Amino acid sequence: MISRRDFLQTSMAAAALYGGSGFGNWARLAAQQSLTQDKLLEFDTFGNVSLIHVTDIHAQMKPIYFREPSVNIGVGGNKGAVPHVTGADFRKLYGIDDGSPSAYALTHDDFASLAKGYGKVGGLDRVSTVINSIRADRPDALLLDGGDTWHGSYTCYHTQGQDMVNVMNALKPDAMTFHWEFTLGSDRVAEIVEGLPFAALGQNIFDAEWDEPAELFPPYKFFERGGVKIAVIGQAFPYMPIANPGWMFPEYSFGIRDERMQEMVDEVRAAGAELVVCLSHNGFDVDKQMAGKVTGIDVILSGHTHDALPEPVLVGDTIIVASGSNGKFVSRVDLDVREGRMLGFRHKLIPIFSDVIAPDAEVAKVIDAQRAPFESTLSEVIGQTADDQLLYRRGNFNGTWDDLICDALISEREADIALSPGVRWGPSILPGQDITREDIWNVTSMSYGEAYRTEMTGEFLHVVLEDVADNLFNPDPYYQQGGDMVRVGGLGYRIDVTKPQGERITEMTLLKTGETIDPAKTYQVAGWASVNEGTEGPAIWDVVEAHIAKQGVVSLDPNNSVKVVGI
Repeated sequence: MISRRDFLQTSMAAAALYGGSGFGNWARLAAQQSLTQDKLLEFDTFGNVSLIHVTDIHAQMKPIYFREPSVNIGVGGNKGAVPHVTGADFRKLYGIDDGSPSAYALTHDDFASLAKGYGKVGGLDRVSTVINSIRADRPDALLLDGGDTWHGSYTCYHTQGQDMVNVMNALKPDAMTFHWEFTLGSDRVAEIVEGLPFAALGQNIFDAEWDEPAELFPPYKFFERGGVKIAVIGQAFPYMPIANPGWMFPEYSFGIRDERMQEMVDEVRAAGAELVVCLSHNGFDVDKQMAGKVTGIDVILSGHTHDALPEPVLVGDTIIVASGSNGKFVSRVDLDVREGRMLGFRHKLIPIFSDVIAPDAEVAKVIDAQRAPFESTLSEVIGQTADDQLLYRRGNFNGTWDDLICDALISEREADIALSPGVRWGPSILPGQDITREDIWNVTSMSYGEAYRTEMTGEFLHVVLEDVADNLFNPDPYYQQGGDMVRVGGLGYRIDVTKPQGERITEMTLLKTGETIDPAKTYQVAGWASVNEGTEGPAIWDVVEAHIAKQGVVSLDPNNSVKVVGI
C-alpha cells in the first residue's frame, strides 16, 4: 500500500510535471507574454478544502514595485536549498524563461527594465479581486493572514495601524498571527485585537509574568469547511523581544515552543481535527525544522522571511507554503481530505500584476478613504533617482535603499560610520522615478525610528557585527533570531559565513581613510531602530528626507565594501 508521504510526493511530482501546482501553467503563459486576469486566476478546483494565504503585507495598500533578492544565503543543512536560491539558479530550478513575467515576479535580474514593461505589483484592491475569485469557486475557502500587516507605511504609523485594520476587515480573513504588530505597543494591540471580527492566534504568545498562555491570543481555532473539521494553529514570531523592543510589550513572552506546538496538534487531533494547518511567522528555515520535530501538521503557511516559492516544500508529511510579501502574491492551496487524512493537494502562487488584475471597487473605496487625509503629504516629491539608479531593499547584505539611508545618517548626523537594520520590508524605486515622502516612509516607518548618534569602540562594532551575523548564519535555524545582516555605511569588512560566532567578521576598515578599525579606538556611529528604551534623536524619515532634498537627484556609488566568503 502506498504511504501517505509517498502519496504526497507523487502529488508534488504531478504538480511539477503537469501544472497541478498552478505554476506550470503560469510559466507557460508567461513565456507566451499573454497574461490576462482570467489566465492568472485559472485553477483546476481540487479536493474539498481551499486555503488562501497572504502574509507580510507591511501596510502596502497600493500597487508598488518590489525587487526580489539577489543574495539569499543558506547555511548548514539549508545551503543551496530553497528559498536560498536566487536569480538564474532559481529560474533554472523552476523552468522560468528569462525576461518573462515569471522572471520579473520571482527574480531580480534585469528588474528595472522588466518593471517598465510589466508594471507594478500588489494593491490590496487587486488582492481582494483574487480572493473574491477563489471564493466564487470555493465559497467556504479559509483566508489566513500570516502577520506583519499593521506596520510599514506613513498612514499605518499615523493611524496606529487602523488603516490596515479597516482594509483587512474588508477582505474578511478568518484568522491571523503576529510580529511587527506588537511594536504598536501592547495596549494598542489589545485594543485592536479585542475588536477584530476574526481569530487572532498565537500558541506561543505567553503571559510573561506567569509563563502561561496569553488569554487574548487563543492557540488555535476550529473551522468546518467542505465537510472537514479544520484546526488552524497560530505561531507568532518567536523572537519578538530580541529583534524588536521588548519594553513595548513587556506583558508577553514568545519563543518557538515546539513542545507546546506538539501538544496543541495532539489536542486538536483528539478533538476531531481532520486537517491541521499552522499559520506561522517563524521564517521558512525555522518552519522546516519545526516540521521535522512536530508530527501531525498537514500544512504550514510560512511567513516572516518574505520568500515567494511557486511550489510547496515537503518535510515529512507536512507541506510548507511560502507566499512572498508586500501584497505581491496570494497563495491558493486546494486539499483532498478524506477520513481524517490529507491525501493530496493542488497549489498556485498567484502574482498580483496590478495592470492585469482589476481592482475591487469596494475595497478600493476603503483604501482611498484611509489615505485621503494624508494624500497631499504622501505625494510630495522630495527628489528623484538618477536614470541609472534603482533603489531596492532585499538580500542578506546592503541594498541601495540601505546605502542611501546610511549615506543620510553619515551626512546629516556627522558620523564616521552608519548602521541600519537588516529589515526586509520596503518597495523599490525605478531609475528616473520621483521619490515621494510616501516612498521614504515605506522603507523607514516604525514606532521606534529615532536616529541616534553615539560613540562606539572598534571592539564593540566587531561584537555588533558578529552578533547580527550569528542571528543570520547560525547553522541551527532555531538560533536565527533576526532579519538580514545589519547594513553598514562608512565601514567595510570580510565575512566568512562558515565560521562560528566570534570568527566570522575580519578585515574591518574605515572607508573614508582606508585604515583598519582599531579595537581600542572610538568612532562616531549613527544608526536607527535601536531596541533600547529612551533612545534619542531625530526621526529617521526626517534624516533621509533632508538628505534626499539636498541631493535632488540620487546617484549612489557601487557598494563593494562587504566581502562574503564561504557561500
